[in-house]
Amino acid sequence: MTVPLSIVVLAAGQGKRMQSAFPKVLHTLAGKPILQHVLDTLQHLHPQRVCVVYGHGADAVRERFSAARVVWARQEPQLGTGHALLQALAHVLSDGVVLVLNGDVPLIREATLKLLLRSASDGSLCLLTQKAQDAKNYGRIVRNASGNISAIVEFKDATPDQRLLKEWYTGTMAIPAARLAGWLEKLSNNNAQGEYYLTDLVALAHRDGVDVRALPAPYAWEAQGINSKEELSALEREYQHHAAQELLERGVTLTDPARIDVRGELLCGRDVSIDVNCIFEGKVELGDGVKVGANCILRNVIIGAMTHIEPFSLLEGAQVGRNARIGPYARIRPGTELADDVHIGNFVEIKASQIGERSKANHLSYIGDASVGKDVNIGAGTITCNYDGAHKHRTIIEDNVHIGSDVQLVAPVTVGRGATIGAGATLTKDAPAGELTYTEKKQITRTGWRRPAKAPDKQR
Repeated sequence: MTVPLSIVVLAAGQGKRMQSAFPKVLHTLAGKPILQHVLDTLQHLHPQRVCVVYGHGADAVRERFSAARVVWARQEPQLGTGHALLQALAHVLSDGVVLVLNGDVPLIREATLKLLLRSASDGSLCLLTQKAQDAKNYGRIVRNASGNISAIVEFKDATPDQRLLKEWYTGTMAIPAARLAGWLEKLSNNNAQGEYYLTDLVALAHRDGVDVRALPAPYAWEAQGINSKEELSALEREYQHHAAQELLERGVTLTDPARIDVRGELLCGRDVSIDVNCIFEGKVELGDGVKVGANCILRNVIIGAMTHIEPFSLLEGAQVGRNARIGPYARIRPGTELADDVHIGNFVEIKASQIGERSKANHLSYIGDASVGKDVNIGAGTITCNYDGAHKHRTIIEDNVHIGSDVQLVAPVTVGRGATIGAGATLTKDAPAGELTYTEKKQITRTGWRRPAKAPDKQR
């Protein structure tokens, strides 16, 4: 029989050591807020209730997670972790298990939480713990002569001997729901910090004869909370290390696994190769044989098989076909669709446009709000003038068009199938299919003209 599960996430703290005006749980790790990592993991446990206790930066936290499937309990003022759990009491079930954890533990694993809940399913109180030579200022696990857990002592209240203990509490515990209300009523703030400690539940449980168990966290990093920018940075590297290892196990070639950042979901086919310093954000799909050069950023894109993305390219919100060539130094903006065998070269920007098969824009061009057909060649320096200061207009370039260098296409304008546009042309009217269209300009030489020169003492 499945035991009913309520979850309480404690996320009311300011995080003073973060040295930031933002609530701690809104700082990002791997591209999303710390608290989002926790909530995503908890959904896999299929709880009946999830309550988030919030406080510092209340409006910002609620707004950021307005779509989350949780209930909210505000802690104001903030009088300790026990007081925080008391605010959530009305939102948890009266039977089953209540899982309590902090909102700043982004790497906590689903598998570990399931082990903890399984251990607590018989009415025991179960703690997630760790052992370390330096347990810092964490609450110490106190055991009696029989080795049973009898209390957790917060560091500021601990005796010198208790501070030498190596086993410490991570902030995650599973509590028998039927006991919770009674224990919370008995909490006192008679301690060094004048707060109501959640950890005092352990002594109350031991006194009432409830079995208190410890589950050692399988990995130190998964129970690590974030209290400073240094700790945030360390867990970011830990996250990226595991992301890189997963890619390697799936057969992706990483030039240097220590120099890749995955800030979302990265799906790779066979024989994908990724060079150094690449960042993947949102959902990115790379087809078989895709090669991504150094220092690229890909954000919410789908890349077809055998496409090569050269160094220093930025692709966002776009779809790229098979066997395309992008970059170096290309920018592909949202709403762009590139067909198979398209070439987009250095310092070319494409925005909200469709480029047909085998078409090329190899140098120094801007193509915005355009529909480009097949087998089109766009010369260096070509731009679509799509914005009139108030509205965007569309450019249509049909199949097999050749556009010379330094051409301005003033939208709305259509270039007919098979047309050729001469270098330097400015088109404000449609260009007919199959014809050469150019702008006549007269070249003038002024004899006897001299370039202005600086005075000798100013030529340095």
